[in-house]
Amino acid sequence: MKSIYLRNFLATALMVSVCFLIIALSFVGIGRNVVISRYREDMVNSAQEVARTASAIAQSDSLTSWVLGMSISAVANATGNHVFITNPEGLIISCSDRAPICAHMGQTIPGDVIEQLTKLGSYDTLSDLGGLYKAGRYAVAVPVTSAATGDLLGYVFVTSTEEEVLSTWSAFMTIAALVAVVVFCAAMLVSLLYSKRMARPLDDIAAASRKFARGDFSVRVRQEEDPDDEMGALIDSFNKMADSLEQAEKHRSEFIANISHELRTPMTTIAGFADGILDGTIPKEDEEKYLRSIRDETRRLSRLVRDMLGVSQARASASDPSRRTVFDLTELILQTLLSFESRASKKNLDVDPQLPENHLMVLADKDAITQVIYNLLDNAVKFASPGSCLVLRLYKDGGKAYVSVKDFGETIPPDDLPFIFDRFHKSDRSRSLDKDGVGLGLYLVKAIINSHDEDIAVRSEDGWTEFVFTLALAEPRS
Repeated sequence: MKSIYLRNFLATALMVSVCFLIIALSFVGIGRNVVISRYREDMVNSAQEVARTASAIAQSDSLTSWVLGMSISAVANATGNHVFITNPEGLIISCSDRAPICAHMGQTIPGDVIEQLTKLGSYDTLSDLGGLYKAGRYAVAVPVTSAATGDLLGYVFVTSTEEEVLSTWSAFMTIAALVAVVVFCAAMLVSLLYSKRMARPLDDIAAASRKFARGDFSVRVRQEEDPDDEMGALIDSFNKMADSLEQAEKHRSEFIANISHELRTPMTTIAGFADGILDGTIPKEDEEKYLRSIRDETRRLSRLVRDMLGVSQARASASDPSRRTVFDLTELILQTLLSFESRASKKNLDVDPQLPENHLMVLADKDAITQVIYNLLDNAVKFASPGSCLVLRLYKDGGKAYVSVKDFGETIPPDDLPFIFDRFHKSDRSRSLDKDGVGLGLYLVKAIINSHDEDIAVRSEDGWTEFVFTLALAEPRS
């Protein structure tokens, strides 16, 4: 399979080649016509100059004079053209060729050429002039008139071969072609190097992906591009994805370690007590006590499995948009708060519900949000200091509903705040929903809120702790 940089180079090479071809064809076509047009203008100017010279000489001599012949020879040598003069009937009477016997002298120009000169006053075409030349030549002609009387004295013809006309153009084209080849090769080299450079990050990403497939999430793609362009944004997104994968792998390892610990402890206890009862190590009179321990550990295992299944089911249901309905969040908070009335009274807590007078309607999974509020209130009641205050606040801002649960009591250590919502993060490192549980309560809360594409945050300082989460407000009915 061809590499992407090679395909990119071939595409660039094709584009450059097509552009060069179009420019070359346009340059050759237009340039050639321009050169021919300019050369023929010079031929006309030479003919007019010779005509003026002939008119001046004719005042004291004839058009066949030696002086005029030398003049047109000088013009012909200077311009590389062939010059001759005819009488009014088209008979050649003077020629720039200085050979002893000129082949053109005495020949007659075709009558249609003389007729055109008589009517139009000029002649400019590609012709062999009735067989005067073996091949067609560019020919221009102008009349020679008397400076004194204005009478027609004859015609001046200036002719040139196509090779002579295009000689300068051919030399220029040779140089232009060499320059074009050099520029084209340089463009191809630059395109090859640039394509390779542009493909290098993709090669690095592919190599990093292969390492990811082998379980190595530590590799990153070096950011050499502008982070604001597409390639830079791709590298940045890839590295962020790698960070997420590495973090997920870290969490997975911690999850396996934590759950292994949670399962191993009760299972070891159960097995140890059961072996002690069976082999007689534990006295008969103590068997009931140890059997109760086995029962408690078995129930703890059951709770662990149940809580883990509950988390998975709650996350799945909260992620289902079809379960989301419009309901009154104010009423839901009051209903949930009533279930904590007895527990709050036992701790002599002053419950302060700061709720809006108007009903606040939200769009969410009602059962899942009930679980979130219940868990946060349970957490607040559990850790609030006896005789302190518990504040439950509901307000809206910027199209969102905000729910705040604040208690005054044990503070979460700053080092534990970033991990407060992690699975199996328990009270030995920070507060959890149940010091005797498995550390899934706050993880479940965050999972439900995130499944609604909302956020939850926690602050804990100076003897108080506050959890705040958001929900989308329901659109008003029209």
